[in-house]
Amino acid sequence: MLTTNHILFAFLLTAVAGLSTGIGSAIALLTKKTNKNFLSISLGFSAGIMIYVSFMEMMPQGLKELTTVHGEKLGTLYLILAFFAGIIFINLIDFLIPEQINPHEAHGVEEMNDKAQLKRTGIMVAISIAIHNFPEGIATFTSALGSLDIAIPITVAIAIHNIPEGIAVTVPIYHSTGSRKKAFWYSFLSGLAEPAGALLAFVFLLRFWTPALNGLILAAVSGIMVFISLDELLPSAEKYGKHHLSITGVVSGMLVMALSLFLFI
Repeated sequence: MLTTNHILFAFLLTAVAGLSTGIGSAIALLTKKTNKNFLSISLGFSAGIMIYVSFMEMMPQGLKELTTVHGEKLGTLYLILAFFAGIIFINLIDFLIPEQINPHEAHGVEEMNDKAQLKRTGIMVAISIAIHNFPEGIATFTSALGSLDIAIPITVAIAIHNIPEGIAVTVPIYHSTGSRKKAFWYSFLSGLAEPAGALLAFVFLLRFWTPALNGLILAAVSGIMVFISLDELLPSAEKYGKHHLSITGVVSGMLVMALSLFLFI
């Protein structure tokens, strides 16, 4: 049974994840050069958390709930379909966003110098990040409804990967307007899409919440997170730093996730 406190905490986690774009904004405004090695390890760490928790915790839990309701054969089929539906959903969103403003194409503070198009670029990147963050808000919120032990590390992972997105919005806005306030608020507002996604999930999904739906959501969210890790986080980690740094981050994220789940057994 979901309590009011449980639901409110799920909203809080989603807000923390989304508004971490503000951390990226602060980094962009306070530093002259991006620490690419740190970002490479951090993004890899985030990917490691997402991949490990998807396959080792969320998918097994989703399978358990679906097979309890539908039996082993049909429950497994529903799990597979929901997992790939999540991948298709997030991939479709990426497909609809033009490549030149896709938030997956991260940039460092020192890489943008063409002031003629900077403001338009910053606004378009903010809009595209908001669109991209919307399903992440649904994912964070629904995972928190299922298990806080899963939701908290997911929140950390998504928060880490939102930091470069905050940088991507802040840099062009600041350099085109000279206003730190405007640059910060554009970045901050783009992160509000995640709590908005949580609100949508609350309004339309909560009334229908059952163990079977929870299993489907867990599988779909797993698909979303695996796709984000493979299509966004790992390529960005490679771009920012050396190959071994990004892989070190991945393994470290998996290890931290494994230990945290073990301690909660």
